[in-house]
Amino acid sequence: MTSSQTDLQPVKFAGSEYSVGTSTDARRVEEIKVYKRRWVVLFLFIFYSGANAAQWIQYSIINNIIVKYYGINDKWVDWTSMIYMIVYIPLIFPGSWFLDKMGLRITALVGIVGTCIGSWIKVFSVQPDLFYVTFIGQTFVALAQVCILSLPARIAAVWFGPHQVSSACSLGVFGNQLGIAVGFVLPPILVGNSDDLDAIGSDLLFMFYWFAGFTTVLMVLMIFLFKDKPPTPPNPKRSGDPTANSASEEPFMKSLKSLALNRNYILLLISYGMNVGVFYAISTLLNPVVLKYYPGHEVDTGRIGLTIVLAGMIGSVASGIVLDHMRKFKETTLAVYALSMVGMWIFTFTLDTGHIVVVYVTAGLLGFFMTGYLPVGFEFAAELTYPEPEGTSSGLLNAAAQVFGIGFTSLYSEVFYTYGDIPADVIMSIMLMFGTLITALIKPDLRRQKANQENAISTPGVSAESVQVQSSNIAIISTRKLSDINP
Repeated sequence: MTSSQTDLQPVKFAGSEYSVGTSTDARRVEEIKVYKRRWVVLFLFIFYSGANAAQWIQYSIINNIIVKYYGINDKWVDWTSMIYMIVYIPLIFPGSWFLDKMGLRITALVGIVGTCIGSWIKVFSVQPDLFYVTFIGQTFVALAQVCILSLPARIAAVWFGPHQVSSACSLGVFGNQLGIAVGFVLPPILVGNSDDLDAIGSDLLFMFYWFAGFTTVLMVLMIFLFKDKPPTPPNPKRSGDPTANSASEEPFMKSLKSLALNRNYILLLISYGMNVGVFYAISTLLNPVVLKYYPGHEVDTGRIGLTIVLAGMIGSVASGIVLDHMRKFKETTLAVYALSMVGMWIFTFTLDTGHIVVVYVTAGLLGFFMTGYLPVGFEFAAELTYPEPEGTSSGLLNAAAQVFGIGFTSLYSEVFYTYGDIPADVIMSIMLMFGTLITALIKPDLRRQKANQENAISTPGVSAESVQVQSSNIAIISTRKLSDINP
């Protein structure tokens, strides 16, 4: 028996999404071949995505220490976070083209090599006058993220059978969130706040070596173990079509024009960007905001960031469950957005209570709703823009998030350092109020649901209920085309 046969796990599926358009006499049973190696590919990607995402916030969460060591302005530390957003905007669509052209393996290897190079550049930046070197390293890592964000959906589709696509895609996106959580909690533990610059330098060097070593091990493992695709496709519908992800074959520019003329999508684009922009601003400035009221609590600052991320993960799952059961896209989106706004107001006026546990609770509440909004926003976009490719609509949502992230982070930073945290937080709360109003103006033109219902009526032997289930499964996949709460 060959090794490929040993890896083979034949799995049979009947009915459901494969029944649409087939003979009504009997539903065809498809034999899907999946390979054990798919889990190796997926978990390598999870750690690879996490290693990159963790470095997004690694400077900002120890803002005061970085400022002290390198002798720079606070705003330069903010730029180590915003550089992720800046490089993403012009490269998002070239990155998607590169993935389609070169495939999974080459794209992933380019990303891990870029992350590894950037991580090692930082190792050589541990001198008080070498901040520009560490910023160059951060820029390399930021550029590498372009080769990451569009991979989860492609890995799931290429390597996993229909019954596992949603779970695999969710796990792939989880890697990004796991990395952000590590980026919040690890730097304050590894780098202590000291008046001795040599001590800070030693801690920074250890942290940079830790990240560089980890990414190097990952790079070696991926070179040998990360494969482009399995010997046979896991889904008969993908046979001969390795990039079958789009819902439409229309030219890219025609699709963009269609989206630009879609009033409801434009409103969602703006409101989504505002929500994520506020999240980026709060995450980037979390260290100085918390330390203003709780000096010396650098480790707590990291744990508060971790709380935001973990609560956001729970919120994302909860929002998805509610949406799957209710199928009320407009109502769910509006409710979660409004609760994000309420959470921001609560966070604003509870920072100065003198009890840091209150900050944990309010930050968790904010993260639960603000991050929980992200998958709902993606699903709503997929409904409003059908049959346009989900990759295009979700890509524009992510680009809008980066634009607002840069603007809001810059605004928040300027107001915070000039007037204090209360005016800065109030401005962010007002922005979320505007976002809530904009969301309320969106008409629930659920084109994908309408199309599925029409298909159910026109296709003999297929019930509307089975098509609704299929639509739900597709929605789960399409919402995760690109990572959202990714930097």
